[in-house]
Amino acid sequence: MKMLSVVLPAYNEEKMIVRAAQEIGKVLDDARISYELVFVDDGSKDTTWRKIEETAKENPHITGVHFSRNFGKEAAMFAGLANAKGDCCVVMDCDLQHPPETLVEMYRLWEDGYEVVEGVKRTRGKESALHRASAGLFYRIISKAVGIDMSRASDFKLMDRRAVEAILEMPERNAFFRALSSWIGFRSTSVEFDVQERTEGESKWSTRSLIKYAVTNIVAFSSAPMQVVTFAGIAVFLLGIVLGIQTLIKYFMGHAVEGFTTVILLILLIGSIIMISLGIIGYYISKIYEEVKGRPRYLISRKIDSRIDAQNG
Repeated sequence: MKMLSVVLPAYNEEKMIVRAAQEIGKVLDDARISYELVFVDDGSKDTTWRKIEETAKENPHITGVHFSRNFGKEAAMFAGLANAKGDCCVVMDCDLQHPPETLVEMYRLWEDGYEVVEGVKRTRGKESALHRASAGLFYRIISKAVGIDMSRASDFKLMDRRAVEAILEMPERNAFFRALSSWIGFRSTSVEFDVQERTEGESKWSTRSLIKYAVTNIVAFSSAPMQVVTFAGIAVFLLGIVLGIQTLIKYFMGHAVEGFTTVILLILLIGSIIMISLGIIGYYISKIYEEVKGRPRYLISRKIDSRIDAQNG
């Protein structure tokens, strides 16, 4: 039987390690699916890694990866995929907001020949009005920027080994997993799921983190902000032409050009656009600098190898 690798990024999830291993394992055992659970501790500050070690001693299906420090969820997902041994891999949240039961449906679709099975959110669960509005704005902006509808997208997806290798071969350091997994193509389909309520711990996503996530990944995957700079320059140029024509008309009509306030406002407007444009360009240059240095996406300080054999389940 071909093996499924379940990649589980974890940051300060000490209360969820044992439960995640038990619930996911029960679902896959009942479905008679050979599997491994790849927990990636993203430099947690609590006892997450100790829980992974303790659980691995009792459960031969577990592989553990521990980062030397916090490198972020994107890095944790790539590390999990790189250390997974399965014929297909699925990335899901350690907090079980992605329902384990959906794994079986994804796996069966993969057996039918699909190489990417996208988990699509049917509902988002209980969220505050501010967080829902922030998330909605984030997905609208990022969908426009990357050219892919990400309004209901998630990191919860299953990929064939060929698709996993295609993503891992990409040399870029600042990778956007959700967009890249769609960009690579391959035969794909989707499965709807309802976001489950977190039972332990707290969500790591705040309005501030969503904004940071959006800016980082838009720049990593799209040149749209650079186009905004171009359009802003064109708009200011057209405004300058209009005001120039107005000034010449008044000059030839013998009227002095009035409006000291207007001049000040124009200077402030143009100066603001220039400074924002320089900031956008500078951010892109900083990301280019990071890519040129070629530092690794993550550093692994400790590792637990799974003892399960893909052939015996």
